[in-house]
Amino acid sequence: MWDRIREIIKKEFYQTLRDPRGRALLFGPPILQLLIFGYAVNLDVEKAHSAWVDMDRTPESRKLLSLFQGSRYFEIQALAASDRDIRKLMDQGKVQIVIRVLPGFSRAIRRGDTAAVQILIDGTNSNTASIIAAYASSIIADYAARVLQEQKNYRLAGPTAAKGPLPEIVPVLAARSRVWFNPELKSRVYFVPGVIVNIIALVTIMLTAMSIVREKEIGTMEQLMVTPIRPLELILGKLLPFALVGIFEVGLVVGAAVIIFRIPIRGSILLLFLCTVLFLFSTLGLGLFLSTISQTQQQAMMASFFFFLPAMLLSGFAFPIRNMPQPVQYLTYLNPLRYFMQIVRSLFLKGSGFEALRGEIAALAFFGLAILGLSVVRFHKKLD
Repeated sequence: MWDRIREIIKKEFYQTLRDPRGRALLFGPPILQLLIFGYAVNLDVEKAHSAWVDMDRTPESRKLLSLFQGSRYFEIQALAASDRDIRKLMDQGKVQIVIRVLPGFSRAIRRGDTAAVQILIDGTNSNTASIIAAYASSIIADYAARVLQEQKNYRLAGPTAAKGPLPEIVPVLAARSRVWFNPELKSRVYFVPGVIVNIIALVTIMLTAMSIVREKEIGTMEQLMVTPIRPLELILGKLLPFALVGIFEVGLVVGAAVIIFRIPIRGSILLLFLCTVLFLFSTLGLGLFLSTISQTQQQAMMASFFFFLPAMLLSGFAFPIRNMPQPVQYLTYLNPLRYFMQIVRSLFLKGSGFEALRGEIAALAFFGLAILGLSVVRFHKKLD
């Protein structure tokens, strides 16, 4: 039995590596996705193009300007003088944010009143706009805390400090943030582990479906069936090569993530490969199913994309599932990519163990065995 399976595996590797489309699927998606999500796709906001409008022109407003100039998140590229200048800069896309200090800014600070600073942000890209707004608010809050501290020091040590009782001091609450799991907030640390899921799903689904359909297309399926090979041996011989390809792709991307992109894997590598095997049950089973509804390799490729793209979009790879509409969130529970995506990112970023991930692992095993089992039964009936 295993001798016959071994020969089928050899034949599959030979056919895949000889076929230009097979070679492209083996090496194209890993390299392309690593380059795109490792280098090109970058949601980090650094050096936001900014414009400064100072309608107060006082030492207090210049201190606020110095904080923005000293921040690595902002780059003051223009000094606007009027509303017309602001509109022109924003319309032409030359700046992403305009910081506008209103008249009476310093006078309000000295009186202890609320001093207004207007922030105008280009909201074309809502994600970038929200990040820039958070950075600007943080700098303004830091400036407010410094002003409050200076006023407190002056009230304690100023000319009126020795006369009568001490004035009431307004307490200052200082918030210090600490980011866990991704301290530098780099988007590649979030995206690159997710590439593992996409690559395995795309490559194994397409290669499995196309490999079996190729036998139908060139007329060799009937020849295989008249040989002593049993249906179960044929199925194993067709699936095992691409399971090995999937495991190889995981090792390739993990190595690139650690060596090239400096993204450490904090969890167990053994657990990662164990979950990879469970995930391969789903993708290989889906590829086997698509082979039963396709007559040509082109149909198999199109059907693979038809299933892969919605599954990828609903996996939480690029868009948080919690931000999706409630009915769509329930739909994602039927998506094996969702569970493997959570497992991979938790292992890379959080260093989670089996106890923390046992729910996702159980779901992955359930869907994998169910999809593979149903696909094997359907494929067996097609052979009969």
